[in-house]
Amino acid sequence: MRLCSPFLVCLAAGLSYAFVISPPHMWTKLILTHHWPTTFCSMEHCHPNISYWTLHGLWPDKGIDCNSSWHFNSSQIEDLLPDMKKSWPDLLNPTSASFWKYEWHKHGTCAAKAESLNSQHKYFSKALELYHKLDLDSILRKFDIIPSDKYYTFSQIEGVIENFYGVKPKIQCAHPSKNADFQILGQIEICFHPDFTLLDCEKQITMETISKGGWDSPVGVDKASGFSVCDHDMPVYYPPLK
Repeated sequence: MRLCSPFLVCLAAGLSYAFVISPPHMWTKLILTHHWPTTFCSMEHCHPNISYWTLHGLWPDKGIDCNSSWHFNSSQIEDLLPDMKKSWPDLLNPTSASFWKYEWHKHGTCAAKAESLNSQHKYFSKALELYHKLDLDSILRKFDIIPSDKYYTFSQIEGVIENFYGVKPKIQCAHPSKNADFQILGQIEICFHPDFTLLDCEKQITMETISKGGWDSPVGVDKASGFSVCDHDMPVYYPPLK
């Protein structure tokens, strides 16, 4: 049974302006990526005091480092910084803007090929807007998918997201060892058409990102942080904040 969500109505009304994409090199999909700080920091040796899903990034499916001369300038997003620090924190360096700088150079300068995202402020504010409208953390909690010491099935987690938003996400896990009998929930991607309407993540698959040893990676695998698409048949551990 598919749940009816007011989010879909609000998204269509609030983000009703669309733009036409015609150049062949233009991206065709946006990936709003959330990560679970407890899982990320268990692998990267950071110490989060965050018990909610945070933003990893807003990634177009084509292009990387599209304009190296377009430098990040935090003064252009000064009004967004309080929300950025809470919703899009740098888990490795909490007092630094290096994560945002990296995301802008790698993904923002490519997203900026669209008029609706053609400035630092537009790019970061749109990512924050989509993050808050999705409210993934609250939706998972609403349907009793909460961090705990018990295991979930993959279908439980995917089903809540798919039923509520009406699209299929991409869910990524960490595998603690080769012979482990469980996997650890780490990252969730929810995808959008260029007009910011929701899209199944497996549609229009292209090379989304290519790892350079930093935060991000190609489709399905985050080699830098050890995430890969979850095994549908293996129990999923959703770790609480310790």
